[in-house]
Amino acid sequence: MVQLDGDGQHDPAYIPDMLKMVISGEADLVLGSRFLDQSATDGSSSLRYKAGMARKLGIVLFAFLTTKLVGFKITDPTSGYQAFNKRVLAFLTQDFFPCDFPDADVIIMLNRAGFKIREFPMYMSKRENGKSMHGGIKPVYYVFKMFLSMFMTLLRKTPTSIY
Repeated sequence: MVQLDGDGQHDPAYIPDMLKMVISGEADLVLGSRFLDQSATDGSSSLRYKAGMARKLGIVLFAFLTTKLVGFKITDPTSGYQAFNKRVLAFLTQDFFPCDFPDADVIIMLNRAGFKIREFPMYMSKRENGKSMHGGIKPVYYVFKMFLSMFMTLLRKTPTSIY
């Protein structure tokens, strides 16, 4: 299954390569990363995506925390472009899935449940239509919610996959 934002920023041309990683068993969840350098083989990041200062700070903060909590580098924990297998889908249909803004907390939860997570380098276009869901006061709520959700994810019993 592939999830991508409906605002035209995610190029569907990446879908076959992302699914190939899932189908081959290389990953259970593939995150499309705006920051992973396509030419680098060492997992280095390249800030090709231009975000506002507040958004960039939030992404860097949550990337740092997620990386520390999962034990491997995650460059884009807020990516809305993901591919995953049926085991992840079945897991996420249980009571573990948060009802709003699932991002870093879900990556941490899936890692704790033993799923293999990889990132895939991709380019994200500028928004041409619509509004970001993170406008107005919502970023303050988002940051608070993500800190709380990440903390609660660590306190919860380690979830197990039913498959």
